[in-house]
Amino acid sequence: MNRKSKQREAILNLLRSTSSHPTAEWIYERLKTEMPNVGLATIYRNLRLLRDAGEVTEVHPSNPTARFDGNTSMHYHFCCDRCGKILDLDEPVDTEIQNRIATRTGLKIRRHSLELGGLCLDCQTVEDDADITAERQHNEATRKGGALWQT
Repeated sequence: MNRKSKQREAILNLLRSTSSHPTAEWIYERLKTEMPNVGLATIYRNLRLLRDAGEVTEVHPSNPTARFDGNTSMHYHFCCDRCGKILDLDEPVDTEIQNRIATRTGLKIRRHSLELGGLCLDCQTVEDDADITAERQHNEATRKGGALWQT
């Protein structure tokens, strides 16, 4: 990546200023206010160039939509199964796993990634609220002598 461009610099600055692991579309929506002539194709092209140059990381959650991370240091991610939110985990990277696998297989391992999945705190609250609501409905129906379902 020899040439600098205003668009590339703006994308890089935006990614480094957020921890939200945004999509190209999110980046486009934020940048078009300050760069009205920027196109989505330009955003995608520059993200590829930045990724290939090691300036940003492309995160591959279980979701097929690519997400990008301005933090290129090796770190782990958590991806919420419900809302798709991706969080950086403040957990030391286990480089010993690389050594064990390299010793056992003869592979030259330079990096590894780990993505944990489940429910984020917000979605846990929603799920807990739904469970409580369902339990209340069941108890109310039982108290009235009815049932929500027949067996």
